[in-house]
Amino acid sequence: MPVISSTKSPEDLTLTITAEFAADPARVWQLWADPRQLERWWGPPTWPATFTRHDFVVGGKAGYFMTGPAGEKAPGWWRFLVIEEPSRLEFEDGFADDDGEPDTSMGPAGILVRIEESAERSTMTIVSSFESVEAMDKMIEMGMEEGMKLALGQADAILADSTLATTL
Repeated sequence: MPVISSTKSPEDLTLTITAEFAADPARVWQLWADPRQLERWWGPPTWPATFTRHDFVVGGKAGYFMTGPAGEKAPGWWRFLVIEEPSRLEFEDGFADDDGEPDTSMGPAGILVRIEESAERSTMTIVSSFESVEAMDKMIEMGMEEGMKLALGQADAILADSTLATTL
């Protein structure tokens, strides 16, 4: 399991998850940049993701849905704010309606991803920021923290698959 820590901070309205991988930052970056690789880990094993859109440029958008064990669909969206390959990514992450449009009943989370090299490994830190303690608590209750840990647990196998190492 690559996750080395998970910290909730109600004071800062953040959930921070840190993972280590036996790959260089450029290879770890591909987990985010390549939608086919992203599909293999974004979402826990019982809720895999399918990306229907992945416009990986600043201002670009991504659309996806996660499929649950009984076939239920949970759609979501991203809007990319900062892309600094291979070390920093920032985006908004929100729920979507069945047509892929943002669901405004709950505001989006801000996501900051940092990838740093450390002794033949890479450390990836994902900081999720919320608009309120209530929003943070709701996402934690929905399984966000555990789901992210399980999702990241799938990344090692993707990184080890040399057929997926591409230059984007």
